Amino acid sequence: MKLRSNEGGMGFVPLILLAIFVVPSSISGTAIALPAIARDTNADLTLLHWVVNAFNLTFACLTLVWGALSDQLGRKRCFLAGVVIYGVGSFISGMSPNIIVLDIGRALAGAGAAAVFSCGIALLSSNFEGNKRVKVFALFGTVAGLGVSLGPTLSGLLLDTLGWRVIFYTHLTLLSVILIWSKSIPRDEISAEGRLKFDYLGALFFAGALFSLILAIVQSSQWGWQDPGTAALVLLSAGLFVVFWQQEKRHPAPMLDLSLLTSRAFIGYSLITVAGSFGFVTLLTYFPTYVTSVLQMSATAAGLTMLLLTAPLLVFPNVAGRLLAGGVPASIVVMSSLGCLLVGVLSLAWISEPNLQFVYLVVPLLLIGAGFGLTAGMVDALALQVVPERKSGMAAGLLNTFRLGSEAIAVSLYGSVLATLLHDQLNAELSVLTGDAATLRGWVNDIAAGKLNTTIPISDAMSVERILQVTIHGYDGAFHGVLWLLVSVLLILAVVIGLLIRDAQGRSAAG
Repeated sequence: MKLRSNEGGMGFVPLILLAIFVVPSSISGTAIALPAIARDTNADLTLLHWVVNAFNLTFACLTLVWGALSDQLGRKRCFLAGVVIYGVGSFISGMSPNIIVLDIGRALAGAGAAAVFSCGIALLSSNFEGNKRVKVFALFGTVAGLGVSLGPTLSGLLLDTLGWRVIFYTHLTLLSVILIWSKSIPRDEISAEGRLKFDYLGALFFAGALFSLILAIVQSSQWGWQDPGTAALVLLSAGLFVVFWQQEKRHPAPMLDLSLLTSRAFIGYSLITVAGSFGFVTLLTYFPTYVTSVLQMSATAAGLTMLLLTAPLLVFPNVAGRLLAGGVPASIVVMSSLGCLLVGVLSLAWISEPNLQFVYLVVPLLLIGAGFGLTAGMVDALALQVVPERKSGMAAGLLNTFRLGSEAIAVSLYGSVLATLLHDQLNAELSVLTGDAATLRGWVNDIAAGKLNTTIPISDAMSVERILQVTIHGYDGAFHGVLWLLVSVLLILAVVIGLLIRDAQGRSAAG
């Protein structure tokens, strides 16, 4: 695939970055509107959670599909198709009369976001080389960090002033700006190889396999890991992955070129996104609940605390870009990133306890944010530079499948393990209040969501204060258990990534 870079120049970069900003801001900002959505639509808890889960699932499952499709149909064409689909999904979400239509709109928006992210990254990679590519991807990381950081704040302002529907209409407005100025995006020519018949069966098998796996993890906190439904989804996922692998081996134009999986450098760089999912994204999702419930902070104080985690994303992608442009080996930046994540989560696990003072959270949270920020944009440039340009769309899709699939899995796994550990922590104390296992599990799920003293009836056996203290210490114990699990995962990933990239050319993306 040849890119006509002289037609677009640098003018298209702000459009790509605007689209990149919308995606993470939508992910991080939508959750804040869930209570208002629940009140307006009278939605039950399961359907309400799918406002977030539906977007994440389709986003994760279709990034590789869109990336491969863009190599055959053109990256600009697929990018703009994604913008349109995302806009239609946002419009449906904004005007939805009930929670089911809203969930459908969010699923459609996630499908479009997958194209926006994969094809947008491929467009940036194909148009720039050397230090210019490093600088562009540093901007990409900074803008993505802005989206994550400002998403909840901007959504909160819109929610308080104009209502939750305007959040989705705002996404639609920003996406419309991209379509209006889309002529500045350079066109690409499709090679003869790209005109081969697209691997639709492979796309179907892959999306189905990943969807089944993520759905099993999402539902495990409700059904339990030993539930037949959970086991059936895991087995279905494994079977579909096997069928997908066989399909790719025999198709003349596979959706996934299996040679990408034999590139040690590409897999090593891709796994960095997995480390970010476990070390950063899980805490971005769940740490606010710990802060407000166990540390008993106000919502305002919790918001300020989370800035310690997200603010480094505004600085460190640019720091990484400058280091690479200055000749610092990429392997050093990568391992420094993993070291910050590991030390940050480890120190948080070491010091966290009820009534902990705010000052003790500063260093751990800044370390975690810095670790994530150092590779937020750089990893995309590093991963794509080790694959042929004609496969950059497919590679970008696979990279984002690692990123988004691991985010969905890590967040769901965190919630499931937290609920399991909470049940173990609280079973003895709370079982005196009920003999019904289903009721007890419901209480534990509510506590995991931060409702520490609103759902459990008071009896003579336990006072209000006693219940509160039991649940606080139970949540704290479960939280520590999950943190030590994250430390173990990060340590394993650091070793594996170090081994995979040590033979790769470790200099800046200019090489």
